Amino acid sequence: MQRIVIIANGAPYGSELLFNALRLSIALKEQSSAIELKVFLMSDAVSAGIRGQSPNEGYNLQQMLEILTAQHVAVKLCKTCTDGRGISGLPLVDGVEIGTLVELAQWTLAADKVLTF
Repeated sequence: MQRIVIIANGAPYGSELLFNALRLSIALKEQSSAIELKVFLMSDAVSAGIRGQSPNEGYNLQQMLEILTAQHVAVKLCKTCTDGRGISGLPLVDGVEIGTLVELAQWTLAADKVLTF
């Protein structure tokens, strides 16, 4: 089994970095069930994990995160980043959790590939 970690830093709707990271994540899961995929959101990307997004047009990151968590992809938000933005206590997208840098370090050491956006 191949282990892949995707780390995303881009703002949810400020650029397409996070969108592309999630698109690739979904595509990887659709291509092969023989991968263990984990997604870690840092910096401004953490705000994508807040439940209740309703963009007027274009893509919906909450739906993309829900697709991934439904496929048993671990999705974590950096605790330091959520604390710094005052969003640690807000309701999160189903299946999304707060994670730590220690967890990301463990994921990275165990991964075959690490991709950053």
